[in-house]
Order: sequence, then C-alpha cells, then structure tokens
Amino acid sequence: MSHSPLLNSRRRFLLKTALGLGTAAFAVPGTFAQELVRTPAQTEGPFYPDKLPLDTDNDLLIINDRITPAVGEVAYLSGRILNARGEPVQNAVVEIWQVDNHGAYLHSGTDNAARRDRNFQGFGRFLTGSTGEYLFRTIKPVAYPGRTPHIHVAVKIKGGEKFTTQCYVKGEPGNERDGLLRSIRDPRQRASVIVPFVPVKALRIGGLAARFDIVLGATPLG
Repeated sequence: MSHSPLLNSRRRFLLKTALGLGTAAFAVPGTFAQELVRTPAQTEGPFYPDKLPLDTDNDLLIINDRITPAVGEVAYLSGRILNARGEPVQNAVVEIWQVDNHGAYLHSGTDNAARRDRNFQGFGRFLTGSTGEYLFRTIKPVAYPGRTPHIHVAVKIKGGEKFTTQCYVKGEPGNERDGLLRSIRDPRQRASVIVPFVPVKALRIGGLAARFDIVLGATPLG
C-alpha cells in the first residue's frame, strides 16, 4: 500500500471527519436509548471480492494516491461493534463491500463489469479501538437487479466465527420487495439493519452519514 504524503493527508482527514461526525452528525435522539436488539446474520452473497484490491483501507472513494475519486453520493458509514452484553468490542476487523454507482461489484463475475468504476475501491477494512467504533467513507449504495440498495458488512474477531450482515437504506421503495430483507422475521431485528442516510450539516464538504451499530449474538472470544 502506498504511504505517500497525499495518502497520509487523506487518513488524517478521515480521522478529523470521524471526530466531527462523532460529536455532531450522530447525535440522533434515541440512537442508544433503544432496547438492545441483536443484529441478524445475513448471507455473504456471491460477490465477496475474489481478488482483494491493493488498497483495503476505510476510504473507498480514493484508491491509494490516485487523484480522481469514485462516482457517487458520498456517505460516511460508522457505528460500534458490541457484544451480547452491549459492551464495545476492541480489535474487531470490520469489512464492507458493495456495488459501485453503476451497480458493479469488485468481483470477476459481477454484472456490468464493463462499466465498473475503476476509481471505486469496492471493499474496505477497519480495526476497532477501545470504543468498538468503526468508520468508512464510501458512497450511498445503489440498487442492482433483484436487490434493494445495501452494504455488506462482516465482523471478524480473533477466536470467533465471522459474522456477516447487510445494511439497508431507510426509505428505499425496494426494501418492501427485497427477499433477503423480508426474510428477517423479527420486526425489531429487521428495523435494526435499516438505517437513515442523512445530510451532514456539520461538515463543509457535505455528504451523508449513516449510523449502523452491530450487536453480536454471542459474547465474542479473545
């Protein structure tokens, strides 16, 4: 991975963004007041990258030190990884992957491969600290044939099994017709994976912010 001054500057920018989002954009009434609901597991799907990108950091809009960003509506996805008791999980590896603005995955078998945005990283990782917090800069997910917009999220913890789920956009008309989302029978669990993507007024750069806390179904090992 490149360690150019530009890349280091971008990482500092993301850190400052995280601090700003943490104090402003996610001060949503009731975010932590709700009853603790365990996040439902969902299928990994067929498009987990079959070849990981050279850059796997938490900024999916810029690959290494390229200048041209990915196309799409900028979105900051953040949240906390919690165990069954509601305690933050440290040193959890959080991964996300999703289609680009044209509906193409970072996978050799994706539809729309010829139109894939080569500036979109498509996959990212983040290691949680003591608060269990994670942050990604990506794009607001778009639909592709047969699915409502969503982001795949996986959590890996040393000594435990990988947990995989999906994050959906509140207000999307396709949510009511999506078979995987509708397969979550518990209405509280279904609601827990549907989150609002709201404008970030606290940041001059604009963009959307979404808060997706993940409550694991069992106390993780390690």
